[in-house]
Amino acid sequence: MIVPPGSRIGIIGGGQLGRMLALAAARLGYRCHIYAPEASGPAADVSASWTQGAYEDADALAAFAATVDVLTYEFENVPVAPVKLLASRLHPNPIALEVAQDRLAEKDFVAGLNLRPAPYRAVDDLEGLRAAIADLGAPAILKTRRFGYDGKGQARIASPADAEAAWAAIGSRPAVLEGFVRFDREFSIIAVRGIDGAFATWDAPDNVHENGILALSTVPAGPLVQAQVEEAVAMTRRVAEALDYVGVLAVEYFATAGGPVFNEMAPRVHNSGHWTIEGAVTCQFENHIRAICGLPLGSTALAAPRVEMRNLIGAEADDWPAILADPTAHLHLYGKGAPRPGRKMGHVTRLLAG
Repeated sequence: MIVPPGSRIGIIGGGQLGRMLALAAARLGYRCHIYAPEASGPAADVSASWTQGAYEDADALAAFAATVDVLTYEFENVPVAPVKLLASRLHPNPIALEVAQDRLAEKDFVAGLNLRPAPYRAVDDLEGLRAAIADLGAPAILKTRRFGYDGKGQARIASPADAEAAWAAIGSRPAVLEGFVRFDREFSIIAVRGIDGAFATWDAPDNVHENGILALSTVPAGPLVQAQVEEAVAMTRRVAEALDYVGVLAVEYFATAGGPVFNEMAPRVHNSGHWTIEGAVTCQFENHIRAICGLPLGSTALAAPRVEMRNLIGAEADDWPAILADPTAHLHLYGKGAPRPGRKMGHVTRLLAG
């Protein structure tokens, strides 16, 4: 089904990803209607309509869906049950949400495809954590099964003696213990899959995290990552096809001596793909809109020899005068108001010579 320009796109979630999706949609002639529990948000400034409502309110979601021609989401922690009722017009489909929302379900899914996740064990209580540490060893990392991002809901375990403190640190919630993976770099594959099954990826960015938050993405990546991209792309395609996925999908990997190791997936446009706005012929946001509307996918080729994207975290966004004085810089501020430590306030992309 083709949703032609001039139609209305509904976006569940009103953060910065919704903002950038709405901007890309507007360039193609679409009008976006946002649904979110907040009264306003970063997407409000650039969208045609905004409906405030709880993600759990199936009736309100259905009324919102009746006003648009196709639906998507920019936030993967939307309750699955209400959006399943919208599945006929929702991309990506709710199955992708269901898998990505639960770290254990995600790892079981990937393992079932014979891919390569980090070693892991389910943890339901403190005794289960001690048993998992005895099985996998330490160091390890304990992660809540749900609602963890940007380093939240995680606790590092250096030795078995850390079990009780780690369990308390994550709120004594159902979790996954991940065994230690010795890796040299972190990278991501940003892919897009159309309604017709067409599949494309952008150059794999080399990602640097600080305090659990993405700080810098660079393309092209160095030779260590480049040597593992082909296998990682094949792994990502298997995930997308198994989910019958439509839209942009991001999968994060560790580059290890034994090849790429699956870290986690995001069933949406992704922070490590923000560089594509200026750095690729067609950005991840436009290709997501193209995909969910049944349009041909655009070229994912690089638009410059080298591209760097740096997140502006907290007060770093206050450096906008200096950033704007840099002729290589493209500044994006998300309109979030007062900066807070650890909060993504914007990003800056630089197009550089080789």
